[in-house]
Amino acid sequence: MDDLTIIYYTANKNSDVFMRSTQKILLHAIGDTPIISVSFKPTVIGSNCKNICIGEQKRSNYMIYKQVLLGVREAKTKYVAMAEDDMLYSPEHFTYRPPDDETFSYNINKWSIFSWVKPPYLSYRVRKLMNSLITTNSALQKTLEERYEKYPVLEEIPKEFFKKYWGEPGRFENHLGISPVKTEEFSSSVPNIMFSTSEALGFLDLGERKAHSNIKADKVEPWGTAEEILKLYG
Repeated sequence: MDDLTIIYYTANKNSDVFMRSTQKILLHAIGDTPIISVSFKPTVIGSNCKNICIGEQKRSNYMIYKQVLLGVREAKTKYVAMAEDDMLYSPEHFTYRPPDDETFSYNINKWSIFSWVKPPYLSYRVRKLMNSLITTNSALQKTLEERYEKYPVLEEIPKEFFKKYWGEPGRFENHLGISPVKTEEFSSSVPNIMFSTSEALGFLDLGERKAHSNIKADKVEPWGTAEEILKLYG
């Protein structure tokens, strides 16, 4: 896919075994598509990857979107797709392209599995999440540059305001006081799998109180059963 770059951002908190497993599946999904990885520790994925290692940082959503911005600044292709270290991506996900140069396209065909639930199962909930975004490099860079220009210092942002509104493009621009962006939902023919683990940033807030949706399954093709999928976590 010569029109696409993968923006892979990680705090390197998951185990090496788990990260190698998800990276192997990512490489299978994207072939020789270039990757820009932005990481706390040196992280090179495959033979067509440029790594930006920013060193150990305090984890926050502020840092996540800053990592994305650092990545898109280095991308040379028209389109960018986000990738996280706790996701299993299907090849079909990366074939989608937005309808125009300004739209942020979120894949809603993803199932979640929680590492702490025994016996494990999968659940489905429609949510626009950064880990499933495909858009143009120019659109994503524009909105993030505007955001960080307005809010250059995390410590100067009121905590409750930050907690509520520092999210995916297309959700909170009116609250942030920056230019609105267009979004859409799409559904790939083959789903992605999203792990929720005790190492995830969201676990620091909710812990095991995080809830599954009411749509549940023991098996999702072509990934297999929940027990088989969870083995990748280690």
